[in-house]
Amino acid sequence: MASNGDGKGRVAAAAGGYGYGGYEGPEDRKWWPWLVPTVIVACIAVFVVEMYENNCPKHGSPLGDCVAGFLRRFSFQPLRENPLLGPSSSTLEKMGALDWNKIVHQHQGWRLISCIWLHAGLIHLVVNMLSLLFIGIRLEQQFGFVRIGAIYLLSGFGGSVLSALFLRSNYISVGASGALFGLLGSMLSELLMNWTIYSNKATAIITLLFIIALNLAIGILPHADNFAHIGGFATGFLLGFVLLARPQFGWMERHELPQTSQPPKYKAYQYVLWVVAFVLLLVGFVISLVMLFKGKNGNNGCHWCHYLNCVPTSKWQCNT
Repeated sequence: MASNGDGKGRVAAAAGGYGYGGYEGPEDRKWWPWLVPTVIVACIAVFVVEMYENNCPKHGSPLGDCVAGFLRRFSFQPLRENPLLGPSSSTLEKMGALDWNKIVHQHQGWRLISCIWLHAGLIHLVVNMLSLLFIGIRLEQQFGFVRIGAIYLLSGFGGSVLSALFLRSNYISVGASGALFGLLGSMLSELLMNWTIYSNKATAIITLLFIIALNLAIGILPHADNFAHIGGFATGFLLGFVLLARPQFGWMERHELPQTSQPPKYKAYQYVLWVVAFVLLLVGFVISLVMLFKGKNGNNGCHWCHYLNCVPTSKWQCNT
């Protein structure tokens, strides 16, 4: 989420039912998932450090008493300051939250990575980690830790870059939602990339698109950083074409076929999608990073883009 230390948002855990297409070929290798649980443990450990560093009883707050004071040093900021049960904005900023001024003017580009590991509160952490557990475990089982780890980290980075381009100067942003949206995006591109080997295609793509649309809709609520969601999703979507292609059906049994009848490992359209996605990914990163470090703000060139991040209504405002 963005807005004075709130996190990057939420990803509905309903996406955990991966395996949507009904395909599981004999050549599929089942990997033992260890990376996703390690990331979850790391994020929990970082949150503990956040609360230790925050030390609400020592620093206090003008907005009220610390929540859960029996936790002493680990107690939370007042709900009026942080409704997600977490530290103060100053603590998040100190530990590496996404901050446009510090990235551009103080050359702290490392914040584009560090913010992925921070969370604005206990609620934010629990929702994101449950989503990662449901989405990530099955993906890692099917594709291994190298590819899923690359998608997770690069999607988180891509979400941070787009978020920073549109982040207002007095706002900070933290959270793993960009990386989680990247995993959702890679699920969609993997389905499209390997379209011919799946059954129940219509049901699979409708279900996945519904989950994605639901999560993006949540992102237009206040305090959610939908630009991180969109940037992470776009990065993961393109990376899925690059990293998650499956050999066409029957390729693993090619040794049983005559030499003249052996099929190629991938279909022609898979090669085309791989090249197009790789080029778009490379160009997108280069242009976005150049704009960011030149101090460009996306809101100046796109006066309606802020509606992608928050839509004001009679029930809430977007500048809080």
